[in-house]
Amino acid sequence: MSKKVLVIMAGFLVSAGLGLAAEEAVTTTAVSEKAVSEVKEVSKNFKVYTDRQTSDNHYIPSGWMGDYGDIKINDQSTDNPHSGTTSIQFVYSAKKSQGQGWAGVYWQNPANNWGSKKGGFDLTGMTKLSFWARGQKGGEIIQKVKVGGIKGTYPDTAEIETGPIELTDSWQEYTVNLAGKDISYISCCFCWVATADQNPEGATFFLDDLKFEADVSVKAARKEAQKMPFYVFADRRSIGNHFIPSGWMGDYGDLKIDTGWKENSYMGDTCLKIVYSGKNSQGARWAGIYWQNPPNNWGSIDGGYDLSSAGKVTFWARGEKGGERIEEFKIGGIMGEFSDTDIASVGPVILTKEWQQYSIDLKGKDLSYISGGFCWATNVDVNPEGVTFYLDEIKYE
Repeated sequence: MSKKVLVIMAGFLVSAGLGLAAEEAVTTTAVSEKAVSEVKEVSKNFKVYTDRQTSDNHYIPSGWMGDYGDIKINDQSTDNPHSGTTSIQFVYSAKKSQGQGWAGVYWQNPANNWGSKKGGFDLTGMTKLSFWARGQKGGEIIQKVKVGGIKGTYPDTAEIETGPIELTDSWQEYTVNLAGKDISYISCCFCWVATADQNPEGATFFLDDLKFEADVSVKAARKEAQKMPFYVFADRRSIGNHFIPSGWMGDYGDLKIDTGWKENSYMGDTCLKIVYSGKNSQGARWAGIYWQNPPNNWGSIDGGYDLSSAGKVTFWARGEKGGERIEEFKIGGIMGEFSDTDIASVGPVILTKEWQQYSIDLKGKDLSYISGGFCWATNVDVNPEGVTFYLDEIKYE
């Protein structure tokens, strides 16, 4: 079987009590002596899951997130395990039971620990997490997998993630690079997240043989400049989409977005349809959406990309009727602990009924860290009846 080694990209959303390790350090004394001794004794690997009843499974898949009603788990599936007698089967229906549009599961110690209890393990010396995965049909997309990231009274000392991953229908090995990371306290050792946009019909997939390994050949990953073109949005299911339209601003109650609109897209099967009603729901008299990485990241998570190679952002847009006015399209500008390194914009833009290409000039801009990949904003004063418009092929070049 082929082996895929995925490069770590720091950062990622998390809602529902997830996030970066808090500033207050947790010493290794918070970890049980049994846990520390187990890591020291098993110097080459530390198992998360091997088989259903195996005594050395160390974490529990108890932290269900997002549209948790869309998730089913069978942790003793006998349907073609990678090794042993069982694997873990997940069924994600993508029905948006809680209205989130995404779902995921954290492996925790102890179960249901969101940072309120002492638990976890000192995994110092481990340089990677490895796991095997396959899809039922192939083509299922896991948006992100992650190690750590819980905060609270007893926060994890690191948060490391990678993705997206497009699964095949055969077992493949994947790894998360942990070299150089502080993993002296990890209460949540593994997490997966999938979205309805990338899996509109849901996804069934299998995991097996999850373990931490002390592989001295693994070196610390570095954040490198991304190759161009670098897509914000290509198509609804595209694995090349790198940002999520999660940052709703102003009168957010006036907004609707369809990320898989199939009528008259500029390219591919789908485009983005955005409706702004102009009803002034929150009293702001304006609204807009940021495309972020990870979702809902307002600068609190190290999730940006190095886009230094880009000279411009291009995108295609059209209005439902023509004459719709968008005050600003922009990139960057997120402020916080992990701020974007620059900002650039174009506008106002008057849309036509036909697709037109627009661009944002990035020459001379510091794009070494961008977590706010794209943004638009408009207001009720220039659109008293609201606007409906469409976007497609948003990319850095």
